[in-house]
Amino acid sequence: MDYRFLKCSCERKGVVVLTISSPATLNALNSTILEELEAFVDALDPAVTRVLVITGEGKAFVAGADISEMAHLSESEGLAFGKRGARVFKKIEDLPFPVIAAVNGFALGGGCELAMACDIRIASAKARFGQPEVGLGIIPGFSGTYRLPKLVGQGIAKELIYTGKMIGADEALRIGLVNSVVVPEELMNAVDALITQILKNAPIAVGYAKTCINENYDLDIDESLALENQYFAKCFATTDQKEGMDAFLNKRPAVFINE
Repeated sequence: MDYRFLKCSCERKGVVVLTISSPATLNALNSTILEELEAFVDALDPAVTRVLVITGEGKAFVAGADISEMAHLSESEGLAFGKRGARVFKKIEDLPFPVIAAVNGFALGGGCELAMACDIRIASAKARFGQPEVGLGIIPGFSGTYRLPKLVGQGIAKELIYTGKMIGADEALRIGLVNSVVVPEELMNAVDALITQILKNAPIAVGYAKTCINENYDLDIDESLALENQYFAKCFATTDQKEGMDAFLNKRPAVFINE
């Protein structure tokens, strides 16, 4: 599929870098971009993709949803728009491999929600985060009221959402919204270094760990432990488990084949 607003590169085997490319609008999410994002995610092949990186072109990661499109929506149209964004972001969250947000600039509204749908967020020191929707007469519509409290706690999430204030990268790091902050020139190098660490490990095990962490969001402890036990056991049916443990015992590097 040819994309109007997305750019894709695969410079490392198994690593896909997706750039949202509408710099004139600060990569604001309109229906077309959401449609392209969904098509892109649906087309990813888990058999060959080990890591997905999402970033933005220009001064913004994603500066929000497209207000010019939302301004005249009816209630039913607003419902459809919110459902589409939430569905796409849930698909990103559910991908069976790590997804890293390389937050290069503004990550506001839908942009903050997109970053939160990723597993790990690495931010440029120039990045800015916020959920400013209440200032527009709406609330976060792409799962922000769900994911933000999970990441930073209810009190801080309520403060950010009720005030609509924007925070800098260092504050985002302090409250746990991002994993690390680097100088802008080193953003992709930092992401690449993290990917290198991930790629050393067994792909199936990494994917199973992600599934357990994601699904544990809303389980009680007994359900959570049962889920973890299930996926722990499944690892012993993989070639990668045999390889990883044999390599450890024989003091050699492991060579994983994703089986």
